[in-house]
Amino acid sequence: MTAKQKLFTALVAACFALSLSACTPEVGSDKWCASMKEQPKGDWTANEAGDFAKHCLL
Repeated sequence: MTAKQKLFTALVAACFALSLSACTPEVGSDKWCASMKEQPKGDWTANEAGDFAKHCLL
């Protein structure tokens, strides 16, 4: 890979990562709580379960 191709690949990857993070609601927000309620509980991580209990139940 040339330096130009590496730079282009890095730029595309950065744009993709930024586009994903912009779509995720803030943890603890009403939208986040609603989306977590729609997900199967078995798919939650331990951190997500803790955040859900802290922000959405209490």
